[in-house]
Amino acid sequence: MVCIKRVVDYNVRVRVKPDGSGVAIDGLKMSINPFDEIALEEALRIKERGQAGEVLVVSVGGGDAQQQLRTGLAMGADRALLVETAGPLEPLIVARALRALVARERPDLVLLGKQAIDDDHAQTGQMLAALWDRPQATFASRLEIVGTRATVTREVDAGLEVVEVDLPAVVTTDLRLNQPRYVKLPEILKAKKKPLDVLTLESLGIDTSPQHVVERVEPPAPRPRGIRVQDAAELVGVLRQRGVL
Repeated sequence: MVCIKRVVDYNVRVRVKPDGSGVAIDGLKMSINPFDEIALEEALRIKERGQAGEVLVVSVGGGDAQQQLRTGLAMGADRALLVETAGPLEPLIVARALRALVARERPDLVLLGKQAIDDDHAQTGQMLAALWDRPQATFASRLEIVGTRATVTREVDAGLEVVEVDLPAVVTTDLRLNQPRYVKLPEILKAKKKPLDVLTLESLGIDTSPQHVVERVEPPAPRPRGIRVQDAAELVGVLRQRGVL
């Protein structure tokens, strides 16, 4: 099972709404979260190696997320499932919804990106593993499956860390894991015939009460302009004035 999120395309420059209530997304290009796309590619490669019988792609969000699910089907997923809801959700609520889908589908492996590029929470995978009471391996840059165990190589500050977990498990993917495939037109046409089921968040019995309230969204402060120095001596003097040296 691969979990994906609909986000503003990473090539698009976003702007904050004038009232500070959020980010203006009307008319912007939307795509699969890049980290989730890597997770889907890895799931497809696992299936192509004969280590999985089916790839299910799921999403929790508005009805427009069907477009990204169809893209996942065009990449090679066998079927898709959307938990439809209105408005943004906190990571814990999404994790609870995914936990309900895990109980329904009983996957051997759950893959998702390490974080979404819109909110950068990097929490959903870890919360899902805790709710499921199964092992987790985060920020995977390499994934190998042998029998009922998965070996994950993850990048840490000191170098590389290798983690071995029992399946079923949750694995979140990093950028260096793979390069997602390009979707061709014939696959897009075939994806229209693949099954895509829609559920409601209420039908799963999930409590959607938010625990946090976003009061205001502000763009980052503009960076101050740099200065030009004539030589190394002047550079050292400026650094001393600013307390760097």
